[in-house]
Amino acid sequence: MAKKRVLVQWIGHSDLRALAAASSASRSKKILEAIRSGPSESGDLGPTKTLLNLQKFDEVRLLTNYTPEINKWFASWAGQSPVMVEVNLQKPTDYEAIYRIVDTELSRLRSRNASDIELCLHLSPGTPAMAATWLLLGKTRYPAVFYETSRDGKAWVSDIPFDLIDIIPEVLRNPDAHLQHLASEAPSEVQGFEDIVGDSRAIRDAVGRAKRAAMRSVSVLLLGESGTGKEMFANAIWKSSPRRDKPFRPVNCAALSKSLLESELFGHKKGSFTGADRDRAGAFEAVDGGTLFLDEVGECDLETQAKLLRVLQPVTEQGASIRKVCRLGEERERTVDVRIIAATNRDLRESIREGSFREDLYYRLAAVTVTLPPLRDRKTDIPKLAERMLGQLNQQFSLEEPDYEHKSFSATAIAFVKNHHWPGNVRQLYNVLVQAAVFSDGKSLGRKEIAAALGEMPDMTESSDELSLREIGDGFDLEGHLNSLQSLYLRRAMEESGGVKAKAARLLGMKNYQTLDAQLKRLNVTGNWESKS
Repeated sequence: MAKKRVLVQWIGHSDLRALAAASSASRSKKILEAIRSGPSESGDLGPTKTLLNLQKFDEVRLLTNYTPEINKWFASWAGQSPVMVEVNLQKPTDYEAIYRIVDTELSRLRSRNASDIELCLHLSPGTPAMAATWLLLGKTRYPAVFYETSRDGKAWVSDIPFDLIDIIPEVLRNPDAHLQHLASEAPSEVQGFEDIVGDSRAIRDAVGRAKRAAMRSVSVLLLGESGTGKEMFANAIWKSSPRRDKPFRPVNCAALSKSLLESELFGHKKGSFTGADRDRAGAFEAVDGGTLFLDEVGECDLETQAKLLRVLQPVTEQGASIRKVCRLGEERERTVDVRIIAATNRDLRESIREGSFREDLYYRLAAVTVTLPPLRDRKTDIPKLAERMLGQLNQQFSLEEPDYEHKSFSATAIAFVKNHHWPGNVRQLYNVLVQAAVFSDGKSLGRKEIAAALGEMPDMTESSDELSLREIGDGFDLEGHLNSLQSLYLRRAMEESGGVKAKAARLLGMKNYQTLDAQLKRLNVTGNWESKS
C-alpha cells in the first residue's frame, strides 16, 4: 500500500505577491498592504502554487501568520484544497518561535500512523530561518523529502546528503585527524565492502584500514566484541584483495576440539589417529594461493598455538605469505601460499599477560590490526542496518510463505532500535528482528513489537548505580534484587559469547562452565543462544 504524501510548508511574501497579481484590484490592494510589497511579475505563480501545479499530494498543510481573509483567498487560489494552519509568529526570523511552531505541527502529524505517511517539506517559501528549521528537523527528528521551486515554473526534489545532528558529535569525538583520509569513502563505495552497511565515522575508519591492508599479503587481526561482523569484514578484505579469484576458507577455532582443529588446519596422514581412515589435506593446503580466516583464534590452546606459529614463520626471501605446513603423522613439509586473516573478541594483550596466549604468535597475526566498532558507537548506522536486515527477512519469508505480508518499521520502532544499547551488537539486532517479524501480525513493526522481541533483558545502558541501588523498605527484596543483577550479567555473558558456555564462564571469572550452567538453570536464564546449541 502506497504511503500518503503529506506536504507541509510555510506560505511567504512571494506567494502572496503572486496571489495579488492574479486577484481583482481591490483584493490585490488589501493583500499588498498586508505584506507591504508590490505585486510579482506577470507569470510568476510563487513557489507554493508552482509546486502544487506540478506535484500531487494527498494532503497539503500550509503554515500561515496572515489574516483569515487572506488565508481563505490563498487556499481557494492555490489548488489541492490545502489546510491553512494559522499560527502566531511575530517575527519571520525568530528561530525559537519558528522551531516551536514547526515541531508542534510535525509532532501532531507523527501522532497519526507515521509509517503510512511520506512527509514532504517545501524549502522555497518563507525566510531563510524557516528553511533552516525545515532542514534541521527533516534530517533528524522527522525524516522527510525536500522540495524546491524556481521562478521559471520548475520544481524538484533536493537531495540533502547529510545528518547534522548525527555527524557533529562523531567528528568532535574523534581526535585522530592524521587518520581522517582513511575514512574518506563510505563502505558502499569501496570494492568488496559493499555489504558493510553504514556511513558512520567509526565504520568508515574500520573500512579504510581494512581496504589498505587488503592490497597486501600481510596478516590482519580483526578485533571487536562478539557480533560486530568480523567474518563479514574478513570476507570483504578477501573480495577486495588481489586474491579475490582464489579460495577463501573460514575456520572457527572455538567450535572444534584440539585434535579436530589441528586436523582441520594442517591435514593428516591415514592412521595418524583414531578415525583417520584416509589421507586428508588441511585448510592451509586447500586454500593455496588464497585466504584463510581463523575465527576466534584466541580460543586455541597453547599447543595448537605453537604449531600455528611454526606454520606462520616466514620462509626466507620467498614472501610474507609463503608457508611450510606438515600434515599430522607426516614429516614431509609442503609449501603453500596462504594469506592469514584472524579474529577474536578477547583482549589478547591481557591473555598474553595471563600466559594463555603466545606473544610471538600475536605479532605474527597482528601485522595489521583492525578494530570493529560495537553497535552502540555506530548509532547513525542502526536505522539503515535494521532496514537492510528487515528487507532480507521479508524476501526470505516471502519465498517460504507466498501469502506473507512484508513488514516495515514505524518511526517509534526506528527510534527505539537506534537508542538501544545492543550488547550483542549486529547479531543481537538480527535475532530480535527475526522474532519481531515472526510474531507480529500487522504490517508495521512498532516499538512494542521490538521491545517484546528483546524479551525481559534489562537495558544495558542503565548506569551501574541505577542497577545496584534501589530504594529499600516497602517490600524491598534484597535476594530478589541480587538475583536480578546476577541474571543480567549471566545473560550478557551468554549473548557476548555467542552461547559458548566455556567462553561465557571466562568472561564472568568462573572457574568452569559447569558453575555457569548451574546458575543459568537456577535463575531460569534463557535466550536466543539456546537455538544454536
